[in-house]
Amino acid sequence: MAAITMAGLVWLWPTERVLPEGSVLTTEGIVPVRGQITAIEPCPAAPDAPPTGPDAGVQHACLVAQVELDRRAGELVGVELVGVTAWSGLQPGDGVHVAEVGATEGVPGGWSLITVDRIPVLAIFTILFVVAVLVVAGRKGFFGLLGLVVSGVVLFGFMIPALTSGQPAVWVAIVGSTAIMFVVLYLAHGVSWRTTSAFVGTWLSLLVTTGLGALGVSMARLSGISSEETLALTNLLGDLDFPDILTCGLVIADLGVLNDVTITQASSVWEVRAAGPHLSRGQLFASGMRIGRDHIASTIYTIVFAYAGAALSLLLLLSLYEQPLNLLLSTEQFSEEIIRTLGSGIGLVLSVPLTTGVAALTVAGAAGAARRSGRGADDPERAAPGPRRAI
Repeated sequence: MAAITMAGLVWLWPTERVLPEGSVLTTEGIVPVRGQITAIEPCPAAPDAPPTGPDAGVQHACLVAQVELDRRAGELVGVELVGVTAWSGLQPGDGVHVAEVGATEGVPGGWSLITVDRIPVLAIFTILFVVAVLVVAGRKGFFGLLGLVVSGVVLFGFMIPALTSGQPAVWVAIVGSTAIMFVVLYLAHGVSWRTTSAFVGTWLSLLVTTGLGALGVSMARLSGISSEETLALTNLLGDLDFPDILTCGLVIADLGVLNDVTITQASSVWEVRAAGPHLSRGQLFASGMRIGRDHIASTIYTIVFAYAGAALSLLLLLSLYEQPLNLLLSTEQFSEEIIRTLGSGIGLVLSVPLTTGVAALTVAGAAGAARRSGRGADDPERAAPGPRRAI
């Protein structure tokens, strides 16, 4: 599997892609400069115009911020905050990135807001996350964080560039996810048959999820273009296979939950074997499935609510349309979320028997487990276990 994955990485390695000339993403000539807001006041309004203060509607909200540039202490520039930016609650003392814009076609030049500087807040939450993981999980948590970093490298260094360069999205999803699984599972849980059985179970479930996702996208006739982001991509990279991009997103979103379920199932089978060295592989599978059913019951709604939370704004918007339920569910936006949720859910459910079966086949047999526990084949306690050893 490692050799095949490496070959897939070489085959799908992204090539350089040049965006169309005049792309809206071009930032040539724009030099961001960091500064700090010193004062904010409403924009001057015409006599009959709507109010422009922070209490105005988002379409009319307008503020003027005085920004002191970091590159030169005491240098103040005026920056206009409109729309959503004026509603974001900016206050004096907040950091922002601004840029000087030259005059064009009679429009005077000036300074424009690029973005709010949110790095300090992001850094605080990142530190809190790392500390919480290390304190609670210790060494395992450290290797989990290391796996997360390497996974980010695979995602942003291979998968996203490969998708934008036009490589087949479904194959990128499978190869990239397999590479991530190698890193995450073996770094966090060590090299063992237990980890390998979890890896195989995850990989098989990933193939099922990919197939179901592709089938659902095709049967539901989903274009994969249902948001402003995907519509912007069509203008820049119109030759991409957007239904396949949708399937790729489904696979990536499902990967983390699958890893959680499969490693738990593999560990359950090994623990049951340690507690019951006399059990047959069929009994191990049955015991693991009893644990797995409880796991499914607690995780199946986790993935549903995760998708619902991510698409909450969309759900709120669509709920306001006065349409019959069947028409509402048939819209591309709703259908995408339903296919994504149910396809991932089916793969998640099937990961339990798949991983449990692989683990039951790879764990030590009853004879070997009994020898390791210090009991021979004629051990009376092994032959007739009492209530103390009942599973």
